[in-house]
Amino acid sequence: MEYPARLAEVACLPVPVPMEIEMPKMKTKSAAKKRFSFTASGRVKAGVAGKRHGMIKRSTKFIRDASGTMLLNPSDAKIVKKYMPYDR
Repeated sequence: MEYPARLAEVACLPVPVPMEIEMPKMKTKSAAKKRFSFTASGRVKAGVAGKRHGMIKRSTKFIRDASGTMLLNPSDAKIVKKYMPYDR
């Protein structure tokens, strides 16, 4: 008869509860951090597409305009900002 009484005592002990539960960190997409960066005002910079190969058939104007980086339009920037939650 001693065993059930001891079991009842164990069942009544208080269980420690953590005071504050933190959510896990969100992860940044590795592909996005390699391809995009942010300006000081929060806009998204990206490299211009279409310059990897086949430059002979491209016009000189296209090659000149595609140099450097460009700013993404707001609808595309919204998608990129979801991929990079901490880089703003």
